[in-house]
Amino acid sequence: MSIVVENLTKYYGEQAAVHDVSFEVKKGEIVGFLGPNGAGKSTTMKIITGYVPSTKGNVKVCGKNVTVDSLDTRRLIGYLPEHNPLYLDMYVKEYLQFVGNLYKVKNVKERVAEMIKAVGLEVEQNKKIGMLSKGYRQRVGLAQAIIHDPEVLILDEPTSGLDPNQLVEIRDLIKKIGKEKTVMLSTHTMQEVEAICDRVVIINKGEIVADGKTSELSQTDEMVTVYAEFEGHVSKNLLGKIKGVRKVEKVQDGWLIEGPKTANLRKDVAQFAQENKLLVLTLRVEEKRLEEVFKSLTKA
Repeated sequence: MSIVVENLTKYYGEQAAVHDVSFEVKKGEIVGFLGPNGAGKSTTMKIITGYVPSTKGNVKVCGKNVTVDSLDTRRLIGYLPEHNPLYLDMYVKEYLQFVGNLYKVKNVKERVAEMIKAVGLEVEQNKKIGMLSKGYRQRVGLAQAIIHDPEVLILDEPTSGLDPNQLVEIRDLIKKIGKEKTVMLSTHTMQEVEAICDRVVIINKGEIVADGKTSELSQTDEMVTVYAEFEGHVSKNLLGKIKGVRKVEKVQDGWLIEGPKTANLRKDVAQFAQENKLLVLTLRVEEKRLEEVFKSLTKA
């Protein structure tokens, strides 16, 4: 395993930011680490990268204990913090060369040129970092995180401030990196997780509430939703009388009808239409989106 987190706990004073958190991340896996603000995401990532000590528990990166082998594990990790700390008075190439030298990267000038091309900084490479837009600063942060060719990449809000075109490019880059390395990233953009992550870990109030593939998380929901479209008028009250229905919502030309997963809701809706002499134009089971699963797992 590239990352092993065992019974991790972190207190700030008497408040537990993270409580008894455990999970593992395999090599070549891209894991989305999700949670509402204040859930403990950034604290967990800072502990994994060795920037913050834990109160209890253990973290291992590529078999090395983060607390015991602090310097060795930092060489194995590339880290992009949420608030991307950069030297604004340094030029892009100068800064990346500086970081490369800190990691004792061989052929550092060639590696800097490679990173500049990889993250799309060619046009901006001769500018001071302070002159760059937020999106380009984020690219500089990503470049410094991978310049030493780390085994594990920890990215806290890696696409923050990027425009739609930049988003696609950085997503593709992260997916490419994830084929050979371990990537753990946090984000508030669910579409981003669905686009690039193999697995999702959700934390809420300092505790893990879900861990699995997006499709698997969707199946844990006890409710199922059917989209139905009929020819002619049908009332919300009438649809609400269908066996097992808990919720009915009008959407554009059709209806979203929700009921327990144990019931055969699609069949019951079809039978309802037949009994009421309604022509069914569309009838399908709606797949739960990650955003809906996230909301149900992290609601107060």
